[in-house]
Amino acid sequence: MTPDAADDNARIAAPATAEEVVLVEALRRGDEKAFAALIDRYHSSLLRLAMSYVATKEAAEDVVQETWMGVLSGIDRFEARSSLKTWIFRILVNRAKTKGIRERRSVPFSALEGDDGNAASVDPSRFQEGTRQAGAWSAPPASWEGIPEDRLLSGETRAVVDDAIANLPDMQRAVITLRDVRGFTSQEACEVLGLTEANQRVLLHRARSKVRARLEDYLGTAG
Repeated sequence: MTPDAADDNARIAAPATAEEVVLVEALRRGDEKAFAALIDRYHSSLLRLAMSYVATKEAAEDVVQETWMGVLSGIDRFEARSSLKTWIFRILVNRAKTKGIRERRSVPFSALEGDDGNAASVDPSRFQEGTRQAGAWSAPPASWEGIPEDRLLSGETRAVVDDAIANLPDMQRAVITLRDVRGFTSQEACEVLGLTEANQRVLLHRARSKVRARLEDYLGTAG
């Protein structure tokens, strides 16, 4: 199966956009500026996602470098059946899984549904969808009234969110990274991670619950 083909249990994501088609053509021409722009856009998120599969940042950096090499070597075979970003992240996951297995850190997907089965429930509508501000709220709790918005969006608060995400179980971290940090749709996240829609939804729900709890604890003690 090619990297841009969905797993049997994942929904097919949207095809490449017109902008991505132009970018693909530039990459095929060997346009170095186009490739540099692509790295600037996705490198940090690829690194964050790789950390869900491997033990060290150094190993994650190796996976990301392998991913970019895979992009260059495979761009002529990219068929635009998925978006370019989905294809790139799928390459990353394939590389990271292989490296994770070698490190004996790979978690079977069959074990995911039982992960944190007693986690507290949080209404997903309380979070903003498709935002780079992971854990941002569409309707903050009443206890946060009076807290200036600039505090909620401050660098220090974002660092707390980043730390909370970094300490999530591997697959929860992967899902929330794609959905709330990178802005992937549920379809795209399912394709990249090889998850069913139901499994992806549960993992995201639990991840957001933990980030919410950590953020509320911080805001309750920092003021």
